[in-house]
Amino acid sequence: MIKITLPDGTVKEFPKGITAHQIALSISEGLARNVLAAEVNGEVWDSSRPIEADATVKLLTWNDEKGKSTFWHSSAHLLAEALEALYPGTKFGIGPSIETGFYYDVDFGDREFSSDELPKIEKKMLELARTKSEYIRESISKVDAEKYFTEKDDEYKLDLISGLEDGSITFYTQGNFTDLCRGPHIPHTGLIKAIKLTNVAGAYWRGDDTRKQLTRIYGVSFPKQGELTAYLQMIEEAKKRDHRKLGKELELFAFSEKVGMGLPLWLPKGAALRQKLIDFLQRAQIKSGYEPVVTPHIGHKDLYVTSGHYEKYGADSFQPIKTPQEGEEFLLKPMNCPHHCEIYKTKPRSYKDLPVRFAEFGTVYRYEQSGELHGLTRVRGFTQDDAHLFCRPDQVKEEFKKVIDLVLYVFGALGFDDYTAQISLRDPENTEKYIGSDENWKLAEQAIIEATEEKGLQTVIETGEAAFYGPKLDFMVKDALGRKWQLGTIQVDYNLPERFELEYTGSDNAKHRPVMIHRAPFGSLERFVAVLIEHCAGNFPLWLAPEQFIILPVSEKYEEYAKKLLESLNNSDIRGLIDLRDEKVGRKIRDAEIKKIPYMLVIGEKEVESGELSVRKHGVGDIGTMSIEAFSEQLTKEITV
Repeated sequence: MIKITLPDGTVKEFPKGITAHQIALSISEGLARNVLAAEVNGEVWDSSRPIEADATVKLLTWNDEKGKSTFWHSSAHLLAEALEALYPGTKFGIGPSIETGFYYDVDFGDREFSSDELPKIEKKMLELARTKSEYIRESISKVDAEKYFTEKDDEYKLDLISGLEDGSITFYTQGNFTDLCRGPHIPHTGLIKAIKLTNVAGAYWRGDDTRKQLTRIYGVSFPKQGELTAYLQMIEEAKKRDHRKLGKELELFAFSEKVGMGLPLWLPKGAALRQKLIDFLQRAQIKSGYEPVVTPHIGHKDLYVTSGHYEKYGADSFQPIKTPQEGEEFLLKPMNCPHHCEIYKTKPRSYKDLPVRFAEFGTVYRYEQSGELHGLTRVRGFTQDDAHLFCRPDQVKEEFKKVIDLVLYVFGALGFDDYTAQISLRDPENTEKYIGSDENWKLAEQAIIEATEEKGLQTVIETGEAAFYGPKLDFMVKDALGRKWQLGTIQVDYNLPERFELEYTGSDNAKHRPVMIHRAPFGSLERFVAVLIEHCAGNFPLWLAPEQFIILPVSEKYEEYAKKLLESLNNSDIRGLIDLRDEKVGRKIRDAEIKKIPYMLVIGEKEVESGELSVRKHGVGDIGTMSIEAFSEQLTKEITV
């Protein structure tokens, strides 16, 4: 008999060789039908794989991320089986699950392939799924694996096998298809009820542009047709909310090939929105004891060699800038933290001075590959709302709690109310991967855990996901469409204080290393704005809207009155403009709706004579008349954050 520990702490005894499926069956038949895989001692296994020793077991269903991942990886194998049936001689690269769905890289040889063929492949996949073929795992020797794919003439699988150790190789077979794969997989193909192949793209083998370009087929699958229907509806809504589309329509930002790929140009309205975000956080930071600093866009190469950033970013980033002086090189700044370390060192620090909190909206540069650039979410130049706190080890918990307060304040002001905090700890079985003493790690990890508990945060703990220099807390936010984004991060760092030899004098009159906390509620302004645009579909909170109202004169003779009205409202610190075009008022209203301007003020003879405003609200319509003072008071109240 072996002991199986379930997630709720229950320990049950089962015969040696029990499977996760059988464990589920012992609980209920309904659960057994829904189990896709199992997490055994932290590793995801097939639900049919025998468990030979005491273990901690979590049964994975569609509601678990790792369950979904297993489902989608199994769907990639089903795609490959369909391709092999429809296009004999096709060769296969890799077919992983991704954040939403899966893909498979394939080589069709000389055959031309078009996205028009995707419906035919979907139909074949569903036909194969209905056979309910089991995914069968088989351990195989390296010699036999090489023999199999040599006979099949698949050089891509042979390339993968060459990097594997004998004794660690497994095949998976379902129906008439066998693949080189670590697994795991779902029990059988019949669980896959709905499939949509979404896109076709090119991908170089192993990401090497000197090697052959393969055809990458993307797809997504679900255990119920209704879930696919809902997903496709969400995709259509996402297209409407795409920040690249709305950014252009709302005149927020643009890109220019002459300026360079991945280098956004903020247009006047976008710059106003961006500045409002900066001002909002700057005020909150100053109230919380942060000191604003400003650092250059470049730094001496030695600065980033010392920090370790040159080793991390140097080869794949913008190359050093050479000066007329022999051997002198500078780099575009990839991170703000080395500069802040040098600011800390500008004078001696005492334990009484700590914590010290430096904050900067600092623009940094990283050379992302052109194929990875995507609107504002993946750029080569971006501004971080960066801050670095230097504190004593006994202050870490209190500083963490204060940063959590600041992050939640930002989320609340911008309508992000569905989030999870992920605590990333070091792997206790592999501590040599990390720097810093065990004592400091335990202190920092406990401080993060206690801080999140005291703040009542919904958390998940990921062991082994800490950075090498310290544990961290990431905020995973769900937007209006249910998509997850990582916004806001807090990291503890023992690495840079050591590298830069940062010190403070303790109460014992001896020198000590401060602990450094990295913190960025927005992350990057560019990415944050992109997520915000898609979350609110361009309907920004009134306080953040670049234009809060627009005055719509019904004819030219009311323009002077409109200009005086604009001046009056602007003096009340409300932002707006006048539409002076020679257009009918109906057209002006439609255009203002498209531009998502929150309030429209229609001005005609009646309004001029009465001194009142006819007010329309975006997305609502006519909300009646009110005095200028009442309108101003209403907006001022609504703007208050």
